[in-house]
Amino acid sequence: MTNQHSSHPEPLSPDTVVVAAGRPARSHDAPVNPPIVLSSTYVGTGTVEDGDRAYGRYSNPTWDPLEDALSQLEGATLPALVFSSGLAAVSAALSLIPVGGVVVMPRHSYQGALVMAQEQAAKGLFSLHTVDIANNDEVIAALTGAGGKAADMLWLESPTNPMLEVADLQVLCRAARAVGAIVVTDNTFSTPLVQKPLELGSDIVLHSVTKYLAGHSDVVLGALATSSPELRGELLHYRSIHGAIAGPFEAWLALRGMRTLALRIERSQASALVLAQRLELHDGVTKVLFPGLPSDPGHERAKAQMTGFGSILCVEVAGGAAAANTLVDALRVWTPATSLGGVESLIERRRRHANEPATVPENLLRLSVGIENVQDLWNDLEQALAQGAAGVSVPAE
Repeated sequence: MTNQHSSHPEPLSPDTVVVAAGRPARSHDAPVNPPIVLSSTYVGTGTVEDGDRAYGRYSNPTWDPLEDALSQLEGATLPALVFSSGLAAVSAALSLIPVGGVVVMPRHSYQGALVMAQEQAAKGLFSLHTVDIANNDEVIAALTGAGGKAADMLWLESPTNPMLEVADLQVLCRAARAVGAIVVTDNTFSTPLVQKPLELGSDIVLHSVTKYLAGHSDVVLGALATSSPELRGELLHYRSIHGAIAGPFEAWLALRGMRTLALRIERSQASALVLAQRLELHDGVTKVLFPGLPSDPGHERAKAQMTGFGSILCVEVAGGAAAANTLVDALRVWTPATSLGGVESLIERRRRHANEPATVPENLLRLSVGIENVQDLWNDLEQALAQGAAGVSVPAE
């Protein structure tokens, strides 16, 4: 597989990399797109050496172009590692914590990661400290142990899910490095087109490829990227032994989806800002969470470390959970569903999930803005807000 990005005489922009990376080598009659290889095993004799494919649990040629493209986008010097799901990637990253170690994690994080860490901590595998990730002093105190044991891992997510707090990535990465902690940053919300955690000091970047990277709500995959040979070796070993491997068809679909990532992000980010600005002025909304708004507490940090503000926004609806539920039921363009990052706009009251932290308000709605016409999205929200205020639910057509 030829690395088109590194062989180009001039550095390519990320929106070109998403199109150019992971292509087959150029030769007469070569395919433009990488093929899908459906094989569980590979021909070989003698001793199996590092780098040999050998068996489908270790490698697949269809993974290679996706892993190459992800590493280029994140600025990693080594190929990324694709996993069967975002949670499989989370599990691999958490496996780096030594038994009896300490991990510091945002109190508002991807629910699956937070629950997994809580369950492992309850089994005594490590100690878990959850913090307000936007509060530098609180995070640094937890990292240094505040008189106890220093942290072995700092888990970052910025903006956080679903409260959209913005972490001071450079400051926190430096503080973690000072105590020898590994830094893992979940970059799912921002994507590498908006934020580059490795450049800001993180050791590992995590993605739920299911979301923006694949972009069409039809793939479940995860990925990790790092420039550390030691960390990558441990993560690769974990994937090979624990078996959380990607299917070749899913990997092919994810790369296909990534080709339009720049266009999708450009459209959805622009629409998200318009909607946030309008919702902030609406009487039916008591609070808007979106780092693109000057009124948002994370606005200045986001401006400093991101090239945009993402396509996720959250609102707290006047009238509590009942009004929020009524609003969701009244929508016709927005789809009520979990997950995010697809071409379609999704909305969800997050506290409908039993495991969502109690600090997430009952009336909070998370909106994943898609690529539909922004006025259509606004018109749908506006009529649904009116239904929520009236306490009336309109039957689905």
